[in-house]
Amino acid sequence: MLQKISKICIKILNVSISLSLATMSILVFGNVILRYIFNSGITWSEEMSRFLFVWLVFLGAIACLKDNMHLGVDVVVNALPLKLKKIAFVISNLLVLYILWLLLVGSWKMTVLNMNSTAPATGLPLSFLYGIGVITSVSMAIIIIARMIQAFTSKSNSQFSIISSTEEVIKQ
Repeated sequence: MLQKISKICIKILNVSISLSLATMSILVFGNVILRYIFNSGITWSEEMSRFLFVWLVFLGAIACLKDNMHLGVDVVVNALPLKLKKIAFVISNLLVLYILWLLLVGSWKMTVLNMNSTAPATGLPLSFLYGIGVITSVSMAIIIIARMIQAFTSKSNSQFSIISSTEEVIKQ
């Protein structure tokens, strides 16, 4: 059941990223064509493209975390014995969870604060822009917590690294 929910969430994430990129590209390209050929443009396309770019970056961060693709240096951690490797794994993940908590609190405050403010060109509530921070922090926290549980319940000792090695990326 949990696997099914996970696959659905991943599918929604991938579709959202694709739609954001496609819509943003179409809006920017269409606006360029309209300005050069017809000397006019879509007034709200630049603002909407900016909103979609912010969403694209935050959704991409979730996707990167899900696939262990964020940059990191694991030379020291890989050289540690298993017990110290587990300690480093817990400390690093707790630090990430703390940063995600800060992101959640700040994004929530900005979302609530801007609930009644609207963007000038699109008329969208600015909470639409700041709400992605809430979605990102909660999603990433779920991934981190699930990964910590999986690492300590699994029999394998190779799960105590928070980044993928080059060999793992090539195998995928």
